[in-house]
Amino acid sequence: MSRTIKFAKAGGPEVLEFIDTDVPTPGPDEVRINVKAIGLNRAESMWRLDAYIEPVKFPAGLGYEAAGIVDAVGSSVMGFAPGDKVNVIPSFSMNQYFTYGETIIAPDYAVVKHPESLSFGEAASVWMMFVTAYGALVEDAKVTKGDFVIVPAASSSVGLAAIQIANYSGATSIALTRTAEKRQQLLDAGAAHVIVTDETSLLDEIMRITDGKGARVAFDPVGGPNFAKLISALSFGGIAYIYGALSEDVTPLPVLEMIAKVLTVKAHNIWLTSGDETRRKAAVEYVLKGFESGALKPVIDRTFTFDEMVDAHRYLETNGQFGKIVVEV
Repeated sequence: MSRTIKFAKAGGPEVLEFIDTDVPTPGPDEVRINVKAIGLNRAESMWRLDAYIEPVKFPAGLGYEAAGIVDAVGSSVMGFAPGDKVNVIPSFSMNQYFTYGETIIAPDYAVVKHPESLSFGEAASVWMMFVTAYGALVEDAKVTKGDFVIVPAASSSVGLAAIQIANYSGATSIALTRTAEKRQQLLDAGAAHVIVTDETSLLDEIMRITDGKGARVAFDPVGGPNFAKLISALSFGGIAYIYGALSEDVTPLPVLEMIAKVLTVKAHNIWLTSGDETRRKAAVEYVLKGFESGALKPVIDRTFTFDEMVDAHRYLETNGQFGKIVVEV
């Protein structure tokens, strides 16, 4: 038997239930993993609320990331064997697979060898954050030296990954934070500039930093009323990526300004990269090289135990973390 976390109805963290289930048998293209650590993501909170990009099929599991040890493999699986240390990369629907469990099944395309330089907890934290940022900044925008990259909600795990990847690519990162509380942490995390948006004018500061030209890229998980300010802070021909909806307010688009500056607004998610075999392999290679060079590093805010998953979700929803929340199994 194995314990799995599921929920039978949408709601707050209290709807999460521990369910005893038979240890599943992997299908031909599946890998069974004894989980050692799970990385938590905002997407899983939205999934639990049935407010995500696809409807939930109840009763539902949840979870995109995990690190652990292979227990069994399907008949068609190549490259993995029992005893291998592995990670799970988000590249599937949570209606099909999930990672909140002591023993889980994952499709073989979503499994990668564990980076030996990382602990299980660190490895469970890195793939959503780095592959999401890589897909927009490297794969699509191709940021490089001379580019400025605006990073709203910069203390989130993906925000911190975006700072590191911008720096790794030679671009200049501009981190946004609402209050001064996290300013020094963001500087210590590698942000070239930090703008405290509750204390100063976002547009004035961006123009000061960029000598009046504006930033080429904004990478935003928030949306809402401030999205129009990001548009104003972009350079001619700039790109605004929106990959989340942390704000529940309407997101306005200043159309005339966008036309005048020939701007691009792109919806972004990790599946563009992780859902394509060639792109996924390139992303994994890029991230692993970043780990080896020391340019990319996991940032873990707090660790919970598997039994504390409900508390971990409550903490996730405070929006107070700096980096990733990890659950050890």
